Amino acid sequence: MSKRHLYLLALAIIAAAVSAMYYKWKVLEFPVQPDAQVQVWTVQAHVEYQPRKGANTVTLQLPADTPGWTVLEERFVARNYSKLEEKGDSGREVQWAIRRAVGEQDLYYRATIVRAEQREPAALAIEPEIAPPAELDEPYATAAQTLLDQVRERSSNTVTFSRELLRRLNQSDRSEEVQLLAEKYGEDDVARSEFIVQLLASRNIPARVVYGIRLAEGEANADANLEARMQTWLIVHDGLAWTMLDPRTNAEGTPSDLFLWSTSGKPLLTIDGNPPTALMFTVKGNLADAMATAERRLEVQDANLVRYSLLSLPLQAQETYRVLLMVPIGAFIMLLLRNLVGVKTYGTFMPVLIALAFRETALVAGVVLFVLVVGFGLLVRFYLERLRLLLVPRLTAILILVVLLMAAVSVLSNRLGIEVGLSVALFPMVIMAMTIERMSVAWDERGAGTALREGVGTLVVAALAYIVMSWPPLEHLVFVYPEVLLVLFALALLLGRYSGYRLNELLRFRALAREPDPIVPPPEKPAPEAKA
Repeated sequence: MSKRHLYLLALAIIAAAVSAMYYKWKVLEFPVQPDAQVQVWTVQAHVEYQPRKGANTVTLQLPADTPGWTVLEERFVARNYSKLEEKGDSGREVQWAIRRAVGEQDLYYRATIVRAEQREPAALAIEPEIAPPAELDEPYATAAQTLLDQVRERSSNTVTFSRELLRRLNQSDRSEEVQLLAEKYGEDDVARSEFIVQLLASRNIPARVVYGIRLAEGEANADANLEARMQTWLIVHDGLAWTMLDPRTNAEGTPSDLFLWSTSGKPLLTIDGNPPTALMFTVKGNLADAMATAERRLEVQDANLVRYSLLSLPLQAQETYRVLLMVPIGAFIMLLLRNLVGVKTYGTFMPVLIALAFRETALVAGVVLFVLVVGFGLLVRFYLERLRLLLVPRLTAILILVVLLMAAVSVLSNRLGIEVGLSVALFPMVIMAMTIERMSVAWDERGAGTALREGVGTLVVAALAYIVMSWPPLEHLVFVYPEVLLVLFALALLLGRYSGYRLNELLRFRALAREPDPIVPPPEKPAPEAKA
């Protein structure tokens, strides 16, 4: 297989892995840092009313289409009431019903929301309808027609017509027509917005009153609930899409901090019999774990994205994979140190296994325990060499002694109150026995210096692998973005064809790289004189 094929394969794997990571970071909003937090809001609607005798039905409009926001969780609190949720084309609502109620009644709806990344303005999925025009008596009818005619002369389309109408209604020096109409709709925000919709309907302009709450960023650190004001907004259809207008400032566009509560066009709260009612809204902002929030957001948007991922595993299995996914990281570090630096170790993956044991014993204590076990095992191995045992019985005897030594260290540590000594049993016993055997063979065949150098190299690789594998940000990154391992896989393929010099070889043979000194020819001897 040619190198070009290998390079193209590695490049394709890296591109696919980086693309998947970018999608999870930007679109799915998975956090990169383990302690990352996001801002969430808890919005609560509190219904308080005096019930009438007999049955009572309470209808509250709920958030349905919330561009720019995602509702993570909803809770309903209504004691002894039945709850019925209905969702239609125009919106969503909940109906609470009770056969008999006595005394003041309190009903609650609570929603936890978070910002959703918006790549482009979201279009409201509402069919345009023209509201019933306002039925006005004189002189209100004449004033309304005069005002609308004046607005038409200063507008060019539906949106500019609506904004000009709002400007005239909001200006401080009102005209006589506006002052007269103000007596009709009064100062109530809802009544005023509905009257504007009726005026627009008289000119065949589809418009609707929607409700929303503005959530300020500063409320994220609030310790108590803050009273929130539910405001009315206008949406006007220009034949292609809906345009949001602020009836108080005639500004166009949807504010970034506006949470649309209801776009159904219906009153927020209706109760049979119209008893004395109070509808109050409170908002509390706080910080939540970014990973848990992203997981919950995916469950709301598309549950399959979570079901077929590591996040769907039980917590115990997730903790296991947090460790297993770090093993390739340690193996890649060993690959770099052996193939590029030239560090000698015992075995291929034995340093990685020792690094896993260091995660429980800590680095310094783990190195001390490793040296004790291997040192004692070497002494026993040299003694067994004199008995001329075969390979398998000798390894079995060493394994038995290693286990006994580990047990003795644990008992002694327990008596001395050293808890770290109890973790010695986490060392892979078979690997330890094989290390003792290979170290003793290297001692006999290549000398004590070579055996000690390879033993030190094993500890160095294990220590570096432990430091990297126990770094919490990297552990979180690999668990959330396992595509990182595909990048390491591609790099391992590229390093698999490397056959150049290693770093330690460059240091060993650096004398050969020097330019040789120029060879100076010896001086010529003068020719002997001829005898006469």
